[in-house]
Amino acid sequence: MSSFRDALMAALVWGLAGAALAQATPYVGIGRAATPAELAAWDIDVRPDFKGLPKGSGSVAQGMEVWEGKCASCHGIFGESNEVFTPLTGGTTKEDIQSGRVARLTDPAFPGRTTMMKLSQLSTLWDYINRAMPWNAPKSLTTDEVYAVTAYLLNLGGVLPEGFTLSDRNMAQVQEMLPNRNGLTTDHGLWPGKTMGNARADVAAVACMKDCAPAGAVTSSLPDFARNAHGNLAEQNRLVGPQRGANTTVAAATTPVGAAPAAAAPAATATATATATAPARPAAPKAGAADAAAIALTQKHACVACHGMDKKILGPGFQEIARKYAARADGLDYLAGKIKSGGAGVWGAVPMPAQTLAGSEAKQIAQWLMDGARK
Repeated sequence: MSSFRDALMAALVWGLAGAALAQATPYVGIGRAATPAELAAWDIDVRPDFKGLPKGSGSVAQGMEVWEGKCASCHGIFGESNEVFTPLTGGTTKEDIQSGRVARLTDPAFPGRTTMMKLSQLSTLWDYINRAMPWNAPKSLTTDEVYAVTAYLLNLGGVLPEGFTLSDRNMAQVQEMLPNRNGLTTDHGLWPGKTMGNARADVAAVACMKDCAPAGAVTSSLPDFARNAHGNLAEQNRLVGPQRGANTTVAAATTPVGAAPAAAAPAATATATATATAPARPAAPKAGAADAAAIALTQKHACVACHGMDKKILGPGFQEIARKYAARADGLDYLAGKIKSGGAGVWGAVPMPAQTLAGSEAKQIAQWLMDGARK
């Protein structure tokens, strides 16, 4: 018995040594070790205990300036959002800040749930803004701008006063002021076990192994008169999430109920179809210095968050706007006014909020649009 045990231990030692040797031996010609700078660029997460939080600071006033230039076009001037994005602020009270539990989360009469109502960890808010905002240019904010925007959002939620400066040194103190800091619970049973406060899981499903009902398929289709009425829907969706627009430049495929939908036509086929049906357009003149300056303004004031150059995002593409108003006598003044005041109903139901850019900048962008939105 002792000999068997010795042989088993020897085999185990040799096996571990072989595994270590295999891991230490690189594959010739494949890949390389990541540099410290590359690792640092990816290692940006911030934990609830604020480990990983970089040094920096930003005031509420600085955050308002960044917000109006890069955030308000999607989230609204006061975080109230619009018809597309969920509201960030609202639903919290001074009493919630004292108790650390938002009362309206359990009020069935309250109409919605805002981000500030649900937020229990300040690190989550900071980390998400830092890695994902603005959505059209993630990770483009500086560290101080992230602190400033976070401070401004907390000010909109009634947590911080107007003169406050948020920094890595006082984040833990501000955490103790969140309206829903005590809102976490394990009563849902999602993670069972005595250490989580639950002895049983919240579900007890039994997998179907035979005589199962056929899986349903949720499908939709466009009537013929609506196909391609407003351009190709497949090109008008954000490239995130599971939803994709239908390729409306080709005829609808007949798909039996319950069957998988046919694959979209190749891009080359769709382009050829669109080219065959659309009139040829003259080549656009090359852009100059004035055009480049106007394009820079659209980026500075986050116009590109909702408007593509030649296609719709949330609002119409710049070149589509240019074609619509090219022959309008008062087009320059009209567009400059619309850029400043915003509005809804001309291009659809989604409203464009009022912008805070200078009148001269609005007129510069409007002139660029009247000149054809050259790029």
